[in-house]
Amino acid sequence: MTDSRRVPIAPPAQLPSLPRPGWGDRVSDLFYALFAGVMNVLDVFFAAIQRWIGSRRMAYVFVLPNLLIFGIFVLFPMLLNFYYSLTGGTALFPQSRPFVGLQNFAHLFDCANFLNPNTCREDRFWRGVYNTVFYVVFQVGIMVLVALLTALVLNRTLRSRGFFRSVFFYPVLLSPVVVALIWKWILQRDGLINAALVSLGMERIVFFLNANWAVFWVIFISTWAQMGFYMLILLAGLQSIPSELYEASAMDGAGRLQSFRHITLPLLMPTMLVVTVLALIRAVQVFDQVWVLTGGGPGTATTYVVQYIYETAFAGQIARFGLASAASMVLGIALLLFTLVQLKVGQRSDIGA
Repeated sequence: MTDSRRVPIAPPAQLPSLPRPGWGDRVSDLFYALFAGVMNVLDVFFAAIQRWIGSRRMAYVFVLPNLLIFGIFVLFPMLLNFYYSLTGGTALFPQSRPFVGLQNFAHLFDCANFLNPNTCREDRFWRGVYNTVFYVVFQVGIMVLVALLTALVLNRTLRSRGFFRSVFFYPVLLSPVVVALIWKWILQRDGLINAALVSLGMERIVFFLNANWAVFWVIFISTWAQMGFYMLILLAGLQSIPSELYEASAMDGAGRLQSFRHITLPLLMPTMLVVTVLALIRAVQVFDQVWVLTGGGPGTATTYVVQYIYETAFAGQIARFGLASAASMVLGIALLLFTLVQLKVGQRSDIGA
């Protein structure tokens, strides 16, 4: 006999339903389609150029936009500035300016005694030169030293080390004008520092009417605002030094000071040279922060070369574009020579090491 009971047949297994794409997926797909379309069009364009000029010359096609930007915004203004330094008059357009040769340079260097700006025909220029040299020596020296000490501390294992790195780097993100306005509000006659002095029964200090105080605060504020950038570069240089060298020196009985002198400092010298050159170039070009903070005063205590160039060309009653261009050429040549000397000294120190 056969079993009359029917075996139930299981229904076919249903595949899980795929989730419907959301708005985010649709937007990303749309952007990808647009990107792919643009890339396909560019591929057709550059493939035609490559067939025309050859694959070896395609590098010049990709470099051409940068060369155009460099030529329009850097090279052309430099050549135009050189031409203006050889012309005179007060006209703005080059075709209206008479050619005077090296007369503007002779005017700048017309001095009976270069160590005494009062004996120079352009005494404000030479006061700006001396103020710039003083500012560069002290500001760059102090800033590199403070940046190095800060990098050494932050390179150690500290709690909340990332937070402190961000704190020291944050002023770099601020505009120099914003930095100057903040500190001007703090240092003015009715600012925070004088309010604290008055609350302690002391007299107010008018910082910007005293030449020594004005120079001190200019150097201090610029160091505070820029130190984080160079600290980050030095910190990267410290982290690139192999830790095995310190372990070997510790096994040989060397202390921290000896390890710093014989390991850290020699291996950090290339980074220190880069930091010094960058800080030097920026210090020589100081203008906007000091202009907002002190206006070059009191008197000419904080008047630097770039401010002299600006005032000679644009802020004076007579626009002397040729003299300002000659001063900028002198500044550029001096900065170039000084940078080359530093690089040469750095190369010799590396060879000696």
